[in-house]
Amino acid sequence: MREVLQVRFSEIYLKGLNRPYFLRMLVERIKDAVKAVNGRVWLSDSRVYVSDATDVDEAIRRITKVFGVHSVCRSLEMEKTDFSAIQDAAVEMLKNVHGTFKVEARRSDKRYFMDSPAINMEVGHYVLEKLPELQVDVHKPQNHLSIEIRDKAYLYTQPIPAVGGMPVGTNGRATFLLSGGIDSPVAGWMVAKRGVSMSAVHFQSPPYTSERAKDKVIQLGRLLSESMCGLKLHLIPFTDIQMQIHEKCHQDYTTIIMRRYMMRIANQIAHAERAQALVTGESIGQVASQTMHALQCTDMISDLPVFRPLIGFDKQEIIDVAVRIGTFETSSLPYEDCCTVFTPRHPATKPKMEIILDGEAKLDTDALVAAAIAGDEVVQL
Repeated sequence: MREVLQVRFSEIYLKGLNRPYFLRMLVERIKDAVKAVNGRVWLSDSRVYVSDATDVDEAIRRITKVFGVHSVCRSLEMEKTDFSAIQDAAVEMLKNVHGTFKVEARRSDKRYFMDSPAINMEVGHYVLEKLPELQVDVHKPQNHLSIEIRDKAYLYTQPIPAVGGMPVGTNGRATFLLSGGIDSPVAGWMVAKRGVSMSAVHFQSPPYTSERAKDKVIQLGRLLSESMCGLKLHLIPFTDIQMQIHEKCHQDYTTIIMRRYMMRIANQIAHAERAQALVTGESIGQVASQTMHALQCTDMISDLPVFRPLIGFDKQEIIDVAVRIGTFETSSLPYEDCCTVFTPRHPATKPKMEIILDGEAKLDTDALVAAAIAGDEVVQL
């Protein structure tokens, strides 16, 4: 008899003949997650198990952040042949609860001498004998006791929900533009949840942006890296580009031209990393650079598809996700980012391409982009 963690998944069940590949990837991601606490991970009978972690609570915290995991169950593993021991264990697990309960058995081993309804009945009856203060409610119980009969018997009371999605690395690569705000970390997280390996690009403009702003973005990257199985963060110097845009381009167009230069640089980095898409945190109409007209102008720059998972979200919906994934507090720190530098008083919401191209013609685009990429500071999180 010992405590193990049962790791459950949901969407992977739909993968048919490809399911073994997805399961192997999930096992590898869980191994990476619990390496720091020395957890032992193995796959058996459509379940992933973790044992021997030096810190079980930390192991659970890490596993629930792994994309592809639906829930984690802190389970008691025991021999299935001694049914009386299973009954005693059930009583022990329910002795401190109050109100109503329900026993839910699942028999993966169809050769077991008792089927699931019989297990429910026998264990429930035994619990009531030993704990008469409890009552059975099979419809809306306050407490659940789950029993799984597999190669061994596993008992647990409360599954711990996890992030869901698909294992990172099963659906290609993408590069996302990471600002210090609320939206972009959520956008990157949402695409990574679909199994996409991610890298990030952040633009900084010292001395107009501070070391604290840089540290804030690194902290956001570190938070995201737990679910993304690590994250390569590119810190791009952007001051010279912004200064020249501010000095030489139409005042109302500086934001949209700045965004186009960001897309140029991110597009080159994405190609260098063999990424297949860019990801941004824009939603329609949130700010002047996120109107339909403005987004069309920025998309022209990239020869890769641009994914915007937040495109139809309002701000509160984005905040709700940020709170849930743990980035909101860090994103809300009041440190400036380059998007707030030289912000025009009346930014163009329906930019005209001829004005954009006229402004960019005054800039040495190739040299500016090359210099920015040459100054790339890579942080591996």
